[in-house]
Amino acid sequence: MENKVVIITGASSGIGKALACEFASKGAKLVLAARRTELLEQLKQELNNTEVITHKTDVSKEEDCRELIEIAISKFGKIDILINNAGISMRANFEDVDLSVLQKLMDVNFWGTVYCSKYALPHLLKAKGSLVGIISIAGFVGLPGRTGYAASKFAIRGFLDTVRIENIKNGLHVLVAAPGFTSSEVRKSALTATGGNQGETPRNEAKMMSAEVCAKYIVKAIEKRKRQLILTFLEGKMTVFLGKFWPALLDKLTFTHMAKEPDSPFK
Repeated sequence: MENKVVIITGASSGIGKALACEFASKGAKLVLAARRTELLEQLKQELNNTEVITHKTDVSKEEDCRELIEIAISKFGKIDILINNAGISMRANFEDVDLSVLQKLMDVNFWGTVYCSKYALPHLLKAKGSLVGIISIAGFVGLPGRTGYAASKFAIRGFLDTVRIENIKNGLHVLVAAPGFTSSEVRKSALTATGGNQGETPRNEAKMMSAEVCAKYIVKAIEKRKRQLILTFLEGKMTVFLGKFWPALLDKLTFTHMAKEPDSPFK
């Protein structure tokens, strides 16, 4: 990773921030994007021995994504790795949710990935680099109360898998990384049925994989140019396995597990 140019969206906290720190420790040059510029600047100060540029980016806006890629090329002249990490979640039954919430989920999670990937692709092809999408186990199994989140993650997986196949002869590496439940801000900022922020996480964050451990696995998968990374055994690998061979059983187990959350929107 020495002197590789890495763009990370959603870099102000959680997995994105941990990825920035992990790449910095390996000598990469970083382009960090997020909406919260004060947190980006704070991270930049923490990485004071690394070449870092930051850019305020709302990935749901195509123009912001185009500018992000242009700034990276203007500064470093190349892009080796793009990590589409920016994302939001939700928690509400589909019956109760305002459709604008699902629209926002798709705009940020799916279209943000599409926009950034579209403008970075020519440069990634030139570098024979890596295009990465951070999805979730919700990209393999529908999570009740999170219809928009699951839909966006399934869409990202289908999109990136197809881009991989289209460029099978062009040397492009495409990684779809699916962490299990990972400790981050994503549940606190999850949208409610009316579009407000949930505020408090319904899960025990202390029992989850840390963002730092997750980032190490993702970087290692990029180094090995893996096509897919599924993290955690029970909530990750076992879930995907059951979905292939016993999908009806997985539906029941998923419902029961998610219904145990405090103030679950379904019982």
